[in-house]
Amino acid sequence: MASPTSYLKRLLVGRPFRSDRLQHTLLPKRIALPVFASDALSSVAYAPDEIFLTLSVAGASAFVFSPWIGLGVAVVMLTVVASYRQNVHAYPSGGGDYEVATVNLGSRYGLGVASALMVDYVLTVAVSISSGVQNLGSAVPWVAEHAPLVAVVLVLVLTALNLRGVREAGTAFAIPTYAFMIGIIGMVAWGLFRHFGLGDPVRAESADIHVRAEHSIAGFAMVFLLARSFSSGCAALTGVEAISNGVPAFKQPKSRNAATTLLMLGVIAITMLVGIITLARITGVQFVECDEIKSGCTAADLQIISAPVDYVQQTVVAQLAGAVFNHFPVGFWFVIATTALILVLAANTAFNGFPVLGSILAQDRYLPRQLHTRGDRLAFSNGIMFLAAFAIVLILAFRAETTRLIQLYIVGVFVSFTLSQTGMVRHWNRLLRIERDPAVRRRMMRSRAINVFGLGLTGFVLVIVLVTKFTKGAWISIVAMGMIYLLMLTIRRHYDRVARELEPSEDKPMLPSRNHAVVLVSKVHQPTLRALAYALATRPDSLTAVTVNVDDSDTRAIQVEWERRELSVPLTVVDSPFREITNPIIDFVKSMRRESPRDVVTVFIPEYVVGHWWEHLLHNQSALRIKTRLLFMPGVMVTSVPWQLSSTQGKNIERPVEWRTTQRGPRAGAGRPDEPRRADDEFAPRG
Repeated sequence: MASPTSYLKRLLVGRPFRSDRLQHTLLPKRIALPVFASDALSSVAYAPDEIFLTLSVAGASAFVFSPWIGLGVAVVMLTVVASYRQNVHAYPSGGGDYEVATVNLGSRYGLGVASALMVDYVLTVAVSISSGVQNLGSAVPWVAEHAPLVAVVLVLVLTALNLRGVREAGTAFAIPTYAFMIGIIGMVAWGLFRHFGLGDPVRAESADIHVRAEHSIAGFAMVFLLARSFSSGCAALTGVEAISNGVPAFKQPKSRNAATTLLMLGVIAITMLVGIITLARITGVQFVECDEIKSGCTAADLQIISAPVDYVQQTVVAQLAGAVFNHFPVGFWFVIATTALILVLAANTAFNGFPVLGSILAQDRYLPRQLHTRGDRLAFSNGIMFLAAFAIVLILAFRAETTRLIQLYIVGVFVSFTLSQTGMVRHWNRLLRIERDPAVRRRMMRSRAINVFGLGLTGFVLVIVLVTKFTKGAWISIVAMGMIYLLMLTIRRHYDRVARELEPSEDKPMLPSRNHAVVLVSKVHQPTLRALAYALATRPDSLTAVTVNVDDSDTRAIQVEWERRELSVPLTVVDSPFREITNPIIDFVKSMRRESPRDVVTVFIPEYVVGHWWEHLLHNQSALRIKTRLLFMPGVMVTSVPWQLSSTQGKNIERPVEWRTTQRGPRAGAGRPDEPRRADDEFAPRG
């Protein structure tokens, strides 16, 4: 009979997939677009907010620069998309920026890219979820009041969906993603048609309020403010790199499908971003920074003057939807609902990118090897859970406030953009030195030109981001990248050291001179008798039974029973004046090792095996403590001799039946069968 935890796992995750079903989990373009591009597409929902919010420092007059800033962001996005189309053709294995930098610049640069991407993926989840909650909170006050709790619950829901597999998650996310595209593009198209075609006065709720400048800004200060606004708007580029990291998840031909998906992403995202900013200027949207992010700015905010008393600032998208669909509430709620949903689902991009990157890094021995293993549903389950845990920590630490979190954002992604483009330039230079076909050389030179332009532009944006955001919180991301970088180097050194120690030598292994067996005894019962019989069957050179004298009456009872049964194995009694069990046994084994260092000591430990978790709580952990200590002693082998209690009978037959009926091939990545818990105390006396 399956355990409750097994039933719960199957309910949430589903039944395991065989390894040969991996091909069936590959994605067509129509599913890959919402899976890998939802982050970049959803960024257009909060990137305009950040542009307007930053410009508001100089007052309402500065909003006139927003279309030009939006156009600059669009140019950068178009350049990055064109550059990454070269990447997916040149490096289709899924390593993405990490592989490009490692192959062309060296492992240290590759680790720098990997650390930047890992920080960016965690922030993608935190920012997307928090922004989705904020947009939903514009219409539902309860959500705004409990933003951190709602955000954490949404992260857990996304985690469960992704544990079911990439294809299943993509199918679930496809409809909301396409609905968001329809909602935003439809809103922009209808708003522009009303304004230019019908001549309707489409005005946002905030159009008639007056925004006071926080500071008098001119000259270099204005240039700096525009640069800072541009860097905030570049948040729209996050997620573009995810497709290059996820090429193996595409159906054949992988590279061409990935490049086509990238192009679709770029066209759709640029259209929505430029459309939102253009419509915002037409409708007179104003958006200012306020102290109370969760509830939005009110008429009492210092920057807002001559506004209605009950005025509460909504997000840019919410203001546009209210203005465009002022006579059609269904359209307003459709845009709000799909925007909030896509912002939540945008985190799915990171749930697909982070585990794949973690698996590649684990294969290269820079991260724990557990991240390289696929789970029951052929997804990298450990990487998914790691990402969810770190994102929840960030959400709780920053109380799901998008404006605070976004200051940490995009630093990592532009570090990876810049190093990746540098690597691609070196890639084409290397190939051009050996290629002689004129047509191929022209194609390579065209690709190199795209990457050179991308390198210059992304490097310029990276400098702007670092200068304008460093004191606002970007330094936290840089510190986190450095810590992850050093951690990965430490892990690699550990694995390299272990590999050197395990490398077999040319010398033939020396056999031990003798094998001395020790059976630990707590009382004379069935587990002890089985351990004695098994120890005798191994034919050791010497065999002794050992009990620790914690209580004189118990020890005498053991000796009497030993003699009554006429057991041939000698019984050794070790005194313990302080009623401690572990150290006397360890000292006894050490003394045997000192007498003959070339000999081996094998310690047999009888153990109960119980079938229920609560039974495990009723037995102490003496065996576990002793085994842990003995494992650090050279020349000592530890053998557990199990005795299954009646409560394990159902456990004994559950998994073998499932194995025989379902196992027809290798099940790499499938979860290990549940093992019954063991009570580790019954070899030792009381105390």
